[in-house]
Amino acid sequence: MATPKLRFKEFDGDWNKSTIGNFVLNYKGGASLTPADFVEYSDCEVIPKKAISSGGLLQLDKVVPTFCTLEFFNSNQNYIVDSEYLITTLRDLVPSGPSIGYIVKYESNKKYILAQGVYGFRIKNDLNRDFLIQFSNTSKFRLHMQSIMVGSTQVHIRNQDYFSTELYTPSLIEQTKIASFLSNVDEKISQLTQKHELLSQYKQGMMQKLFSQQLRFKADDGSEFGEWEEKLIKDIADVKGGKRIPKGYPLVNENTGHPYITVSDMNRSYSIDSTNIRYVPLEVVDTIKRYTITDKDIFISVAGTLGIIGKIPTEFNGANLTENADKLTNLKCHQDFLIYLLDSGYLSELIESTATTSAQPKLALYAIEQLEVQIPCPEEQTKIANFLSAIDQKIEVVAQQIEQAKQWKKGLLQQMFV
Repeated sequence: MATPKLRFKEFDGDWNKSTIGNFVLNYKGGASLTPADFVEYSDCEVIPKKAISSGGLLQLDKVVPTFCTLEFFNSNQNYIVDSEYLITTLRDLVPSGPSIGYIVKYESNKKYILAQGVYGFRIKNDLNRDFLIQFSNTSKFRLHMQSIMVGSTQVHIRNQDYFSTELYTPSLIEQTKIASFLSNVDEKISQLTQKHELLSQYKQGMMQKLFSQQLRFKADDGSEFGEWEEKLIKDIADVKGGKRIPKGYPLVNENTGHPYITVSDMNRSYSIDSTNIRYVPLEVVDTIKRYTITDKDIFISVAGTLGIIGKIPTEFNGANLTENADKLTNLKCHQDFLIYLLDSGYLSELIESTATTSAQPKLALYAIEQLEVQIPCPEEQTKIANFLSAIDQKIEVVAQQIEQAKQWKKGLLQQMFV
């Protein structure tokens, strides 16, 4: 029987087997724009491939929008869409095709011109638009997109293959109820995401005020703290580099008791992703045993992705540290305070001024040592660190809520469609 695992109780009966193409009234592909057709600004906006992703809504870049000339826009009316069209992309510059085939919509009165590889299509009234959009987010649909992609570096899907994609549909009433329910879940995720963004913006604003000393804490007795002192990093910490494992000894997945922290393990939440940690082979542990890190130290990525900063969890004490990272050890100030201080702008300015332009940019150890920072007394350091840590905890709670909601939505999609 063609019925979903999870269904609203008032509905029964099999779903009808069809294809996406059977519901399409008409479709149009994108225009072949050349570099000369693009301009910095005009009233004629282009829908590029990057505007299509999961989530169901067109994501046009508000910071760097894509515009074409009025002349090109007016002379290529066959590639222009309005809000009656659903939008998809059948090309992707990434070999894995992470966005290929997703269906999105927009609801403004504006008309856009489609870039090459982007398609717009109108559907019949017996298929709910949001039902089809939600279907394009199911794991079944995404796996099918992967199976019909062709190409290597720039993958694409032939439009006839795309519109031949199998689609099971219930009555329009049931479609609408499914789409409405899942849209409410999307709205919850959107609200949580907005809350996360606002908290992150608030944190950044407070960091700017705190480390510019525009905002100061007072001592517990109400007295003013003293002036901040200018120091070099080498005055408040020892800067040490990591170590590459000997050539010919690949990292292993088995837990030998000697984890190896790489830049890919480090994240922007001042910690590491411990789920994919790999380990140093036992036979070479002695060779690099001096290049370890503890939870009392601070890591900074200095090659590849520059400036990721944080500390490791206690359970990874003694882990070996990659040669693409340095550590600040023997700290003479509050650990979390120093992490926040450096992340407030000091590191980004240092990277901008000293990073080389080679194939793999490198942040020199001596440059970190010579970095000048402003340091308050220990009591004020603690107050600042505790204040920002409390904000981070709230951000993390919301991040977990977002992830839980996304996983719930993923499970619903799997069970509510055939």
